[in-house]
Amino acid sequence: MNKVISSIAAATAFVTTCIAAQAADLPMEPAYKAPVVVQQVYNWTGFYIGVNGGYAWGSQDPFNILTSRFDAFSVPFSGGMFGGTVGAQIQSGHVVIGVEADIDWARINGSATVIPTIGGIPVPAGTAALTTNIHDVSTGRLRVGYALDNWLLYATAGLALLGANSNVSTVGGLACTTALLTAVCSGTDHRLGATAGLGLEYGITPAISAKFEYLYTVAASLEVSHLNEVRVGLNYRFGGL
Repeated sequence: MNKVISSIAAATAFVTTCIAAQAADLPMEPAYKAPVVVQQVYNWTGFYIGVNGGYAWGSQDPFNILTSRFDAFSVPFSGGMFGGTVGAQIQSGHVVIGVEADIDWARINGSATVIPTIGGIPVPAGTAALTTNIHDVSTGRLRVGYALDNWLLYATAGLALLGANSNVSTVGGLACTTALLTAVCSGTDHRLGATAGLGLEYGITPAISAKFEYLYTVAASLEVSHLNEVRVGLNYRFGGL
């Protein structure tokens, strides 16, 4: 009996020793585990300010600033623009909705030589030289976009305000106040209109984004001003709404 007990004890001790030896050979788990990295989703929500600049081209009827008695003429113009932007937007899922306003200093010039008419009948003065200059462009618009992480594709539409100067002079040297049957030969006015367009914006950092957009603007009426704008901009966004 004692021999059986001794044999069992010896066998148990042998198995225990083998198990301990195998456990000693197993690699030890590190004391520190690195935290799981969670990928951040880009957030477009917040207030922002920025700068923008670009190029514009189109056509305008300078006579509409001076008088309503002349037929419509199309004077082509083109030039650059630069200004500031302010806006706010909120993101829900992939949808981004916001408002944006900007005001730009512009140097968009054009000129043409025409024969003025009233009701299709030529004015006795003959040929007149027209010049027009759009000196400022302001817009206030809604923006609706679709976000894919750092990329935002958006459509925008709203109101526009164009400030323009116009001048008229006769080629033959006659006084334009008499020859063109109008009280003034130059004028300045701001015309309210509508604008719409598309844009693409990219988030460079969580707070800074760059955009490229196209806007088409019609001021006052179809025969007064048509303005195409291609602009780039840089925005700085503050905390969420």
